[in-house]
Amino acid sequence: MQERGWEQVDFVLVTGDAYVDHPSFGTALLGRLLESRGYRIAVLAQPDWKSAADFTRFGKPRLGFLIGSGCVDSMVNNYSVFRHRRKRDVYSPGGAGGKRPDRAIIVYSNLARQAYRDVPVIIGGIEASLRRLGHYDYWDDSVRRSVLMDSRADILIYGMGERAVLEIAEALDAGISAGDIGWIRGTCVRRKDPDIFEDDIVLPAFARIAASKEAYAQSFGMQYRSNDAVNGGRLLEEYENKYYVIQNPPQPPLERQELDDLYALPFERNSHPSYDEMGGVPALSEVRFSVTANRGCFGGCAFCAITYHQGREVRSRSPQAIIEEVRNMTKDPAFRGIVHDVGGPTANFRAPSCSKQLEKGMCRNRDCLFPRPCPALEADHSEYIGLLRELRKIPGVRKVFIRSGIRYDYLLADKKHGSQFLKDLCAHHVSGILKVAPEHAAPEVLEKMHKPGIEVFDRFSMRYNEMNRKLGKKQYMVPYYISSHPGSTLQSACELALYMKKTGFIPDQVQDFYPTPGTLATCMYHTGQDPLTGEKVFVADTLEEKKLQRALLHFHKKENRKLVRQALSEAGREDLMEVLLK
Repeated sequence: MQERGWEQVDFVLVTGDAYVDHPSFGTALLGRLLESRGYRIAVLAQPDWKSAADFTRFGKPRLGFLIGSGCVDSMVNNYSVFRHRRKRDVYSPGGAGGKRPDRAIIVYSNLARQAYRDVPVIIGGIEASLRRLGHYDYWDDSVRRSVLMDSRADILIYGMGERAVLEIAEALDAGISAGDIGWIRGTCVRRKDPDIFEDDIVLPAFARIAASKEAYAQSFGMQYRSNDAVNGGRLLEEYENKYYVIQNPPQPPLERQELDDLYALPFERNSHPSYDEMGGVPALSEVRFSVTANRGCFGGCAFCAITYHQGREVRSRSPQAIIEEVRNMTKDPAFRGIVHDVGGPTANFRAPSCSKQLEKGMCRNRDCLFPRPCPALEADHSEYIGLLRELRKIPGVRKVFIRSGIRYDYLLADKKHGSQFLKDLCAHHVSGILKVAPEHAAPEVLEKMHKPGIEVFDRFSMRYNEMNRKLGKKQYMVPYYISSHPGSTLQSACELALYMKKTGFIPDQVQDFYPTPGTLATCMYHTGQDPLTGEKVFVADTLEEKKLQRALLHFHKKENRKLVRQALSEAGREDLMEVLLK
């Protein structure tokens, strides 16, 4: 501030991450965007939360605090699925743990209030977005209030917040009080005894969803069906003393030119130099020479929060903008010719799944790919194929890899270009191993995951292996599986173990289902029912059963033999003892 001659900043951005000036990090995106519109921005990264002193470091901001917990929910970041505190934090200098508090949004917001009581507090990012209404919290094993209530913030931004943060900044700059800014899409606000209009959607009150799992499932289903910019409504959730949390309809996704302009801002693509002596920020290494090519995902996986945060509407950047970004990348002295990724939530999604969405929005009661590709799906890899070919031609680029997940069912659905994309993928874009996510083999589990049947994965696997043989390449595939997902019984886990034994796909790592706020699967975990159908769902909710299901997926490890025998016995599948343990 002194070097720039600033006496006051407009906004202080507070984050639980170390500061990395790279477009993969939300703090950098919002900071650079606001800076491009003439606002003076300061970043308070990983502040001391033992007192409010750090929140006065830049003086009193003219317009407000913009507060986020970082790239990951602070509870997920701090604890494993077995509730053990993590020792490492890849978003901190040197990977050191303990740099952010539990429930960082609440802690930071209250400290900002202590520092300057009259300064607006706006919260956002993944933690605020997924906790914007009453939600089941795995760590408390109870339903918690909207984080807007507990943080005492003025406004909550949910989803991808670029448009909303600019509209809020403009309103504050025009002299409008934060308490009067209640109309902006993609935001939630608190109001006492508000007007309720005919088209509003009144959710079950918080007291009801906290006491009744049926009411919780009903509320989640209503939210899930209204998470669309075209047909999403205004949601209201009542709290004590006639206070309501009001969720305005979602913001429309940024269109191609807007995304191009956003990602073309002058990022340093590096962590702050003050971290160099500590070894930098580990999370940067995975994305420093990667390109965000798209946003949103119509895959609809039940365990994924992208549906609730980024939304199902896919938008992508132009090939020209991505090519220019990679050309600039080659000028970085640290670049070694490897583009680590060109993708997003799902790498091979480049456009809305069908043209109807642009006018009518996403279908409320239908998925694009589950249980099979919708007849209206427009599967097309042609633009992505052309983009990757142009990137390979850039001087200084030796390899362009795809590390984001690809949807193999979408690839198989592209009858015109799918084979060519698979050929190019195998020939140029796999670093020896392709990571894919069938997630399970048992049909009753895949149904609850909203994933295709295992026969679809088998068909893709066969084509992938055939293509590599034709190309003379020794490349492999590593499948990801989830244990203890809602719907998975011990019998289901036995079926998956048997499938892995037959196919030889034995993973080194298995992901235990982690009930995080905002996902369809977490609602199933808490309520024992599918909120979209009302069907009852089996839930492995004890530590003992989780360990047994996990051991079955690691049946080849000697240390698991006792647990595997116990699991097979309890499942009534003693016939598999010799098959799995020999």
